[in-house]
Amino acid sequence: MRPLLRGLLAAALLITAPGLGLAVPAAAAAQGDTRTADSRSADIRDRLAAIPGMKVTEEKPTTTGHRYFLLTYTQPIDHARPWRGTFEQRFSVLHRADDRPTVFYTNGYTLGTNPSRTEPTRLTDGNQVSIEYRYFTPSRPEPADWTKAGIEQAAADAHRLITALKSVYRGAWISTGASKGGMSSVYHRRFYPHDVDGTVAYVAPNDVNDREDSAYTAFFRQVGTPECRAALNTAQRELLARRATLEPRYAADNAAQGNTFETVGSADRGYEVGVLDVVWAFWQYSGEADCAEVPPATATDDQLYAWFDTHSGVTSNSDASLAGYTAYYYQAGTQLGAPTFDVSHLKDLLHYDYRELYSPRSYVPRSIPMRFDPSAMRDVDRWVRNSAQRIIFVYGQNDPWGAERFGLGRGSRDSYVYTAAGANHGAKIGSLGAAESAAATAKLRDWAGLAEAPTLAPGRGIPPFGELDAEGLKQERHRL
Repeated sequence: MRPLLRGLLAAALLITAPGLGLAVPAAAAAQGDTRTADSRSADIRDRLAAIPGMKVTEEKPTTTGHRYFLLTYTQPIDHARPWRGTFEQRFSVLHRADDRPTVFYTNGYTLGTNPSRTEPTRLTDGNQVSIEYRYFTPSRPEPADWTKAGIEQAAADAHRLITALKSVYRGAWISTGASKGGMSSVYHRRFYPHDVDGTVAYVAPNDVNDREDSAYTAFFRQVGTPECRAALNTAQRELLARRATLEPRYAADNAAQGNTFETVGSADRGYEVGVLDVVWAFWQYSGEADCAEVPPATATDDQLYAWFDTHSGVTSNSDASLAGYTAYYYQAGTQLGAPTFDVSHLKDLLHYDYRELYSPRSYVPRSIPMRFDPSAMRDVDRWVRNSAQRIIFVYGQNDPWGAERFGLGRGSRDSYVYTAAGANHGAKIGSLGAAESAAATAKLRDWAGLAEAPTLAPGRGIPPFGELDAEGLKQERHRL
């Protein structure tokens, strides 16, 4: 079914669906630069707005000498059947110059709307195109056909947008993303391997077999020091042992904000899944130095509750919060897979079946049907091992999401996997040791067609994500 769909997608890019305005200049993009001198000298805003299906909705000021635009692009709901309707997909353009490399950033979630640069954009001094993942609002058709929220449709979104923008940005293209965005950048390459010249995928999980999650249990048994692991287990048990006091407080705090728990089932279920999350969230965003802040068994209720709120979030499993992540949980429950791990140290304190509660189905309204496809991730993993070219994977040693990761095979070419010592879910090229960081940077710039050294202020670090991406990372408080 996949080869057939890919063929249909390719064909769809060459036609205009009647009445939908879906013409894509795919053929023109493959014919060399036929632009006139007048079109090349036109203002970049006008050039972007002139692309069929594209609309510039806002321009925001920057402090870096770039120009920053928020835009929409008309996409088919179903790329294989473009006549069945469209939706407007948000994206942004951080414009440096049309002769610089362009970085295509898939954040995997809702689009952040403040100008900033990812690490590859900084390292290449390039343009940046950031896309909102389909079915995250407002880039969602109404009514939503959730069967069209999968990775192949999203890959076609990226392909179609890149194809259109190559009429303006004709230099090298590099794709990137972190966490779910990193996964998305790999999925895009699997279906359209020649759209970009290279990919940097940060902290991208790879759950090839959703039924076999022993790697996560092994991770939690060795991460950090024995003392830190014991302290975390103690705090987690205390949150459940003091449930008679803390869960009513949790329910009252949510009620005060008007929060309900229809999706997850009840405030008590929301509290329990939040406690199950707290150790995972600690290692995802914190580090060894934060172990000293873990509340001991003698901590007060206030201290324990505040720590729980910091690392898991008191409102995170309410309907209002979960609604923003329906598209993620739907994907996790139908294609991506979701982690499980040993919680036997909590068994005597749990009210609910762990595997039923701690699953994507708990976070998606029951009105949305879900059926898991185990072949989706196996297909991507097989492609990475047998056919992937020019991909850099970066992982953090202490990030639980790296327990199941992408690996290279005999068919992989010019691709690399790096692990940043002691790093969490924010691992980046700049987190690596000096030699590996230099090698990864040189490879990225080579793919981008650059030979000169990066133009960075002396002594200044290269954080992978600025404000825009901090918004994306905030969205990943929920499992991914």
